[in-house]
Amino acid sequence: MAAVGLIMTQNPGPRPLSDDAASALLAAQQFGTLATVKRSGHPHLTTMVYGWDPDARIVRFSTTADRVKVTHLRREPRAAVHVQGGDPWSFAVAEGEAEVSEVTTAPGDAVGRELLGMLPEAAKPEDEDAFLAQLVAERRVVIRLKVDRLYGTALDFDTP
Repeated sequence: MAAVGLIMTQNPGPRPLSDDAASALLAAQQFGTLATVKRSGHPHLTTMVYGWDPDARIVRFSTTADRVKVTHLRREPRAAVHVQGGDPWSFAVAEGEAEVSEVTTAPGDAVGRELLGMLPEAAKPEDEDAFLAQLVAERRVVIRLKVDRLYGTALDFDTP
């Protein structure tokens, strides 16, 4: 099977991802599209950096307390995150209920430490105290999406 541009010369159909494969795709990426529910019932979509904890089945996001997604989640906690795979036909989705932490209010409090722990080793700040103080100034919160459904697809084809 071969692909020419974005047009398939044969149509093998999508292959559902196993739970482990969808989890691996979530772990391999760092950006995803978070979907929350507006008051109208329509989806609100936003691209977010996230961290996936496969053992706890939690996707964590850092944001500020004044964002509309926080308002949506406090009213309606159902949410999903969509992650693109390595080609346009591969993706994973994690669905569940989200909770929003309290605002970090003191440098080094539990929320600030959780936010710090979300950073990859390469991105850890040199001045941890200054970083934790910045989180307080920005009124940061953690969104924790507790995943109860994980799914996705892949499309296998040979490239020319």
